[in-house]
This record gives sequence, structure tokens and C-alpha cells, in this order.
Amino acid sequence: MTPPDDDSAVVQPAFDELARLSFAEHSLESVLDKVTELATRILPGRPLASVTILAGGRPTTVAASGELANELDQVQYRLGAGPCLEAASTGRHAGIPNTHAERTWPEFAAEAAARGVDSIFSYPLPSQELVQGGLNVYARQADVDDPRTRDLVSRLAAYAVGPVSNIYLYETAVDRAEHLQAALESRAVIDQAKGILMERFKLTADQAFQILARLSMERNVKLRDVAIQFVHTGELDPS
Repeated sequence: MTPPDDDSAVVQPAFDELARLSFAEHSLESVLDKVTELATRILPGRPLASVTILAGGRPTTVAASGELANELDQVQYRLGAGPCLEAASTGRHAGIPNTHAERTWPEFAAEAAARGVDSIFSYPLPSQELVQGGLNVYARQADVDDPRTRDLVSRLAAYAVGPVSNIYLYETAVDRAEHLQAALESRAVIDQAKGILMERFKLTADQAFQILARLSMERNVKLRDVAIQFVHTGELDPS
């Protein structure tokens, strides 16, 4: 079973819904809860999803669409190995197409298989921001390690990284007023840049965000810096 096309009645409205979220009005938990909920809605087989964050070298599950996803994250943390840790720590996607025939992480795969999970995929949060982490997908009777599913998961991860980074700044440096101010300003300028793109090119919120996210990855600069440059100059190409 494959995920629906991006322009389908299921997938595109889901990304539009996520794109309309105002960074200034939602907490880290509420945004990531939305990311994991959308993952279960648009990916094949209605898999479970979670988000892992590495802080001080220690992994933490900050959102999960179900208790099984959280439990399997904890198994990987206990073992010190698995696709979620691999993706979060290296910045490269990792997966187990078949938990019943896995050689890289056999102990974890055996536990996942025993709990009814057949396929696992973890995608890192884009590395331009201040946090390390990954979006993890656990599927029963569906292969989540195929190219089209990886593309959808990568888009969800791109949406998640901005608010995660901003709230991370807030929670770890709340006593530094300048950090809080920078986080709030970055949320506002990203929303402003999206609005300009939507008006100028008649785009959806999702399409506008994808342009900013793609430029961020291509230039290896932070998403908010791309937004600031565009808002100040009106040009997408800094040259």
C-alpha cells in the first residue's frame, strides 16, 4: 500500500493545516502533537509516530501519537541503538523495512516485531537549527521505508524543526531575554515571509513554506535567516 499523491484530498489539506499554525500561538507539545497526528493520518497503514529530541546527548520523546510509539522509543534509548537514535544523532534517515529480518539492530527489531510492528522509519529534523532530533514512524503491516513515504515524512520533519528550535531556546534559556526575543521574532518573520509569498505568487501556505524550507536546506542556513533576508529585500536569491 502506498501513500496518496501529495495533491490528494487527504495529503494536501493536512499540510495546509500544519502550515496555517502560528508559531506564536502554539507550544512545542501542541505543534509536535499535530505533527504526529498528521503522520498517522496521511501515511499508509495509519502508523504510530513520535518525535525524539537529543538534549545534552540524552534522547527524549517529546511527542507521540500512541503509547506503543513512546515505548519503542524507550527501548531504543535503553539499548543505546536503533533507527530513531541513528537519525537524530547523525542527521541521516534510518529504517527497518522488515523487523522480522533485521541485522543492524536485531535486539530492538525483535522487540518491535513482538509488539506487532513490522516496519520502522526515522527521519532527522533538518540540521540548520539548534536542536538534534528525528520524526519516527512505526507501522503495522505496511512498509514505511519507501521513497514516497520518506518524502512525506521529510516534509513533516521540515515543518517541525522551526517551532522545536524556538521552544528549545525558550525552555533552556528562559533567563536570557534576548534569546526569548529572538525566538518570538523568528516565528513572526517566518509567518510574514510566508504571507508575502502567498500574496505575490498566489500560493498556498504549504507551498510558501516549502519554498522557504528548500532554500534553507540548499543554502545550509537557518530557516528564519532565509525569511529575514526575503522580508528585508523582497528577493529569494541573495545574489
